[in-house]
Amino acid sequence: MNRSQHFLGAVRGIGPERLKLLGVLTGGHFFVHWFQQLFPVILPTLKTGLALNDVQVGALNSARQFTMASLDLPLGILADSAVRQRALVLALALALMGAAYSLIGIAPVFVWALCGAGLVGLGTALWHPAAAASLSTRFPERRATALAIHGMGATVGDTLTPLGAGFLLVSFPWQKVLGFQILPATVLGFLVWRGLKNLFAERESSRQGSARMQEITQLARNPVFLGISVATGLLQMGRLVVITFLPIYLQEHLHYSPFVLGMYIALLHAMGTISQPLMGFLSDRLGRKAVLFPSYIALGVLFLMLGIVTPGVPLALSIGAIGLFFYTLMNIAHAAAMDVAGSGIQASSYGLVSLLTHVVVFPTPMIAGFLIGLYGIRFAFLLAGSLVVLGGLVWLPFKLHGGSLQSKT
Repeated sequence: MNRSQHFLGAVRGIGPERLKLLGVLTGGHFFVHWFQQLFPVILPTLKTGLALNDVQVGALNSARQFTMASLDLPLGILADSAVRQRALVLALALALMGAAYSLIGIAPVFVWALCGAGLVGLGTALWHPAAAASLSTRFPERRATALAIHGMGATVGDTLTPLGAGFLLVSFPWQKVLGFQILPATVLGFLVWRGLKNLFAERESSRQGSARMQEITQLARNPVFLGISVATGLLQMGRLVVITFLPIYLQEHLHYSPFVLGMYIALLHAMGTISQPLMGFLSDRLGRKAVLFPSYIALGVLFLMLGIVTPGVPLALSIGAIGLFFYTLMNIAHAAAMDVAGSGIQASSYGLVSLLTHVVVFPTPMIAGFLIGLYGIRFAFLLAGSLVVLGGLVWLPFKLHGGSLQSKT
């Protein structure tokens, strides 16, 4: 009883406005990841329907990554400088992602699929800096925990979307499934705008543009921030290779149906529902490095195992174990970056990490596709695992001081 009362008291202490913000953003994040996770599930069908090769499949994910990389920073600066408009920015993120799939479904040729992939990246770039900054600013004492709860919405979306999308793809033509996405996206965008518009009405940035740019420039030169960006970039490279080619491996090489494919992709994310709040809490309590370093190594080893383990239960268990870390580590890495950044450039710091990492990351699926042509599909998992283990080693020169990472002296 005492524990329950303590928990309820802690929740009440957060305050109704912060709870509403966390609730709407977490719910909206669920739907953002419906649209994000629809992409890897539809990739094998697009490959067959559009007669694509592995390099073209990689190009679709590269287009999505490049759009995020090029727009995360300017859209992060926008989110910091026009705080009162964040509700509209977040609503547009959902609407644009629905429009992206409708574009692919209405005009199913490679060039339109490439444009649609870019629009999915634009929606992602609109959502994440603004949402992460809002939570980071309102929950400075529980930064990683708030971002992890926000991430739980993504994890639930990532878990359920492959199942729902797999069912839709075996029940309806894929063009109709994609073309329909604009309708729920528009409705959801409106609901997010209505839920958040009053929460930002009285808030505005206190910094002038020149001061903000000076602070961003200083952050970009910070060796700790650069180290975080390198580790994050290597993690992103490994994750992107797996996101792109695990569905191809499951459907083309193991001959699973789209629905079974959806079940396996759901496993990739399901365990994050449990691990995200726990690991976020631990990183707030014990420090970022104490969680990030061993988790990177574990995830890298699990990626390496994907091409080795026997199909069936062993493969399912491996994918489920990957789910403990797959999305969670990105939240904690971004929390580490925001620890270093000033309070007025939280969205910009998110965008700057994205710029420094994704510009390097975006060719990775195309490179992986080329190497697969030479060495086979299992080489993708060897590449992904090696990149993440290397990213884990990047954390070693850093240690924790008072909740933020600093270089050893």
